[in-house]
Amino acid sequence: MNFISITLNVVLILNILLAIFVIFQERKSISSTWAWLLVLFFIPVVGFILYLIFGQNLKREKLFQWDGPQKIGLKEMISEQEKEMKDGNYPFRNISSSEHEDIIYMHLMNNGALLSEDNDVTIFTDGQEKFSSLIQDILEAKHFIHLQYYIIKNDDLGKEVIAALTKKAQEGITVRVLYDELGSRGLSKKAFTELKEAGGEVEVFFPAILPLINLRMNYRNHRKLVIIDGCVGYVGGFNIGNEYLGINPKFGYWRDTHLRIVGSAVYSMQMRFILDWNQASHRNDIAYKPTLFPPSTAKGNDGIQIVTSGPDSEHEQIKQGYIKLIFSAKKSILIQTPYFIPDDSLLDALRIACLAGKEVKIMIPNKPDHAFVYWATLSHIGELLKYGAKIYIYNNGFIHAKTIVIDEEISSVGTANIDVRSFRLNFEVTAFLYSAKLSKQLVEAFEHDLTLSYLLTLEDYNKRSSYIRFKESISRLLSPIL
Repeated sequence: MNFISITLNVVLILNILLAIFVIFQERKSISSTWAWLLVLFFIPVVGFILYLIFGQNLKREKLFQWDGPQKIGLKEMISEQEKEMKDGNYPFRNISSSEHEDIIYMHLMNNGALLSEDNDVTIFTDGQEKFSSLIQDILEAKHFIHLQYYIIKNDDLGKEVIAALTKKAQEGITVRVLYDELGSRGLSKKAFTELKEAGGEVEVFFPAILPLINLRMNYRNHRKLVIIDGCVGYVGGFNIGNEYLGINPKFGYWRDTHLRIVGSAVYSMQMRFILDWNQASHRNDIAYKPTLFPPSTAKGNDGIQIVTSGPDSEHEQIKQGYIKLIFSAKKSILIQTPYFIPDDSLLDALRIACLAGKEVKIMIPNKPDHAFVYWATLSHIGELLKYGAKIYIYNNGFIHAKTIVIDEEISSVGTANIDVRSFRLNFEVTAFLYSAKLSKQLVEAFEHDLTLSYLLTLEDYNKRSSYIRFKESISRLLSPIL
């Protein structure tokens, strides 16, 4: 009995100390703090272990370092854009950019996200088309290929992409592949044997300290980036795997959104890749070379800012960008997201938009790829139904797109979902687009998806069973920490 008593007392003391640490040291959000306190006190031992795995704070760590920005004059370019916009003298090239100078300025100040307006963008909503284009661009590479995905699977598509990369490495092209270990769990390093033998380099983001033991479960690199020769870039929602081609019977057709960019915005994508690569690499850091940033010959007219965020930052740059987009709406807000778990600030922004008479349409999937977030999504959807938002359930497979379109004028496409994980826990990247042409294309894609969706009414929502309501409540309660 003495041993048990001592053990319980030690556990109690540890929980109290950890609770004090969570409150006063970690500086988490109020909702996250309360959620962790509940976990610690109601399941003391398990809660302690869960905190070690899920609750670490990366804001005190300086993860990403590279001297390239100084050498290419990035700080000077940011300062110049800031000054010109503040003085009202910036020479905008298109109307969509000039009419939303406040959003652009915010991203400059908050994220150092340069505006470029010479881009030519192709939008992909189908996996077959996206990967056909990507593989063709890989095969046409002349100097280097930088490829980063959250998920790479060693299935038919994964093997096809790796084979194309291996072929280019054999030709003497520099090939670098970066993937997230947790996202790509099950991917054997043997999948890259031929690529490495051909001279290709492969790195893993936040690898496990031991097999099956990863103490950074919550802090994953969710970015999807490809940069080819510093001229062509890809960013969006598709990962590499057969299901993204729509051939997995579990999900059916996979509806996503991805961008192919030719223009100066590729420089920002390149910068992001290098920072992520050098964090993951211990031997093969990328040193600055002018060839990494070749002079742009692009002649497009699409304005773009590449905005990134992650748990290492005090600011939630992409979330703040989403909120600013919503508040800028004069007529309509169209959102597609597989997960809808907004925090209070973003939910309030959407509530206010509804009350102000803006047309708010949100499209979510009819099936989960993660049950927990699916039920949490439904709980938050109910909040907006009460305010007059129109909620559409995509019924043609699985929708994984992360897009927002405002007034058919400006938009965003990237990797960040509307959920706590994307805003606070994952490393994400999103392209903010200042182009009426691109925004109208995204609207057209949304309207086509409407024909494959059904409208969820408040009356139908209120008819859900008590069991579903229970699952929603539990999922919503735990969403701040998972």
